[in-house]
Amino acid sequence: MSPRNLLFLMTDQHRVDTLGCYGNTTISTPALDSLAVEGTRFNSFYTPTAICTPARASLFTGQHPFRHGLLVNPERNGGARDEVEDGSPVLSQPLLEAGYNMGHVGKWHIGRTRGPEYYSMDGEHLPGALNPVHHPSYEAWLEAKGYPRFAVKDAVFGSAKNGTGRGHLIAGRLQQPPEATIEAYLADKTLELLDRYADDWHTDGKPFMLSCHWFGPHLPYLIPDEYYDMYDPASVPLPASMAETFAGKPDVQRRYSAYWSADDFDADAWRKLIAVYWGYVTLIDHQVARLLDALKARGLWEDTTVVFTADHGEFTGAHRLNDKGPAMYEDIYRIPGIVRVPGCPPQVRDDFATLIDLNPTVLGLAGLPAVEPCDGASLLPVLTGEAADGTREEVVTEFHGHHFPYSQRMIRDRRHKLVYNPESVNELYDLEVDPHELHNVHEAPAYADVRRELTVRLYQELLRRGDPAYTWMSYMSDIGDDRAPDVDGVADEVA
Repeated sequence: MSPRNLLFLMTDQHRVDTLGCYGNTTISTPALDSLAVEGTRFNSFYTPTAICTPARASLFTGQHPFRHGLLVNPERNGGARDEVEDGSPVLSQPLLEAGYNMGHVGKWHIGRTRGPEYYSMDGEHLPGALNPVHHPSYEAWLEAKGYPRFAVKDAVFGSAKNGTGRGHLIAGRLQQPPEATIEAYLADKTLELLDRYADDWHTDGKPFMLSCHWFGPHLPYLIPDEYYDMYDPASVPLPASMAETFAGKPDVQRRYSAYWSADDFDADAWRKLIAVYWGYVTLIDHQVARLLDALKARGLWEDTTVVFTADHGEFTGAHRLNDKGPAMYEDIYRIPGIVRVPGCPPQVRDDFATLIDLNPTVLGLAGLPAVEPCDGASLLPVLTGEAADGTREEVVTEFHGHHFPYSQRMIRDRRHKLVYNPESVNELYDLEVDPHELHNVHEAPAYADVRRELTVRLYQELLRRGDPAYTWMSYMSDIGDDRAPDVDGVADEVA
């Protein structure tokens, strides 16, 4: 394909079921829905790990988290790498070398101190996990626009379990108009770069890749009243998995539920919190519309690929949990995946794909090869309609901890999901009869063959990748003769 421009849009902690194009008939997301109508919508799109920094680093490097080494968020680092290792393949380098304008606006969160400017991209590093409401650049923008500064009332907190009372901040009414929000600020900054890049494109044919990454709808949901009250809580269904009992599940899930005080909110309170989360999604969708309209107004629509995705999902009460964490449920691993390539057919695809695949896909759209070592596979044959639907029949993901080290691996195919938990009980879900993942059937005799097959497949894939997690499985899992030879280096030499 000839080199083309790319607008890459990303949100943080975004549930698939908050978008109209993914089946939500109540919420209003017209901008993203229109993008899905014109492009490819992936039904089975997954994050490689449901936590910000490792997932974003996988997109940037094209590598699995265990390989690039950014295993946890810097704010909760337990000793893992803080920055992408020098010399690693990064998405920006080949595009810059090919003459692209490269810009990044918004959440970066790939490492602790190095931002987009470190990689020679246009854009300011906005560090951290949450909206940078006191960053000097944002406050200067507010002052220049005559907008009020950040303030919140009617804050909603959970309760701490240490006897002090107040727990995590979950939501609150932002005392600013929508045009003064961080979300609008990031769209404004993206439009500034887009104006410059459009001039370069129309004058000199210089292509661009421009990214806008919003920090939301990650909690806390601090949004203006217009969006806070946009959806009637009575119209919001509670997640079916709120019926979770944690029976037969790793106990860490019960502990994590207490950490986020999920049970402190009754049904009405949860409906309101979910309604506010939906309002946050719509707030961002309105900013997406500004960017898509700008592409059309600047004569770039037919020359620009648009990608929309998220780093991971969010529980928002599902499984009596909140945020994300040590539980590999669909709520946080399945994410939106929408790609509109001018000239490619509109379609809905069931192929399994992940954020890692977007790395070689972006390079392929620019007419460039993947930078090795790359763990992803280009989605171009899928986007063009050349590949048969459902070509990839499984996805394997990993987790290394959040707030504390905790290792997990997961394999998910069309019907079943196996979660490998070295410190606890393993999990097996039959998604056809139990789509909400409430019943762990790992020890059920009727599922013995499925358990064995998925265990072997997961082991073989970890072994193929070089993921050290396979070594534990070598001695602790029912893999029979599939065990890797000489797993400890000398064992097979000893009589």
